[in-house]
Amino acid sequence: MEARAIQRTVRQSARKMRLVIDLIRGRGVAEADAILRFSKKRAAKQIHKVLRSAVANAQQAAQRQNAPFDADQLRVKYAVVNEGATLKRFTAAAMGRATPIKKRTSHVEIHVASDAVPAPAVKAAPATATEAKPKKQAAASRKKTQKKTKKASK
Repeated sequence: MEARAIQRTVRQSARKMRLVIDLIRGRGVAEADAILRFSKKRAAKQIHKVLRSAVANAQQAAQRQNAPFDADQLRVKYAVVNEGATLKRFTAAAMGRATPIKKRTSHVEIHVASDAVPAPAVKAAPATATEAKPKKQAAASRKKTQKKTKKASK
């Protein structure tokens, strides 16, 4: 099960938010939730909202597909903060001038996916006896090729 959540135009710079998003990338949802809840950064509150939304979206998708859902099995698969639109303002400066102020925004995107590992594939036995070489034959053929390569290199 995979789900995503996006929050656009968060009123904080992407550079500051990336410091927090780097802490949770690749972690389990429960661990990421604890990190964000106890972080002192202001960006953690906004990112925590997006994470909870992604988990809720995964739960809704599981209900629609009538599949079992366990939030503890989810991991933060993809977490990124991109730059949003910059609000341009001006303030008064000395001698009647104006200086620009850039109020930066950012877009937060988080994807969560279930941690369930598929069962490893079992190798099928060879269908005929010719496909399966005995160990002695394989070793003998390796020795022959090694001798040929030594002669060729001389």
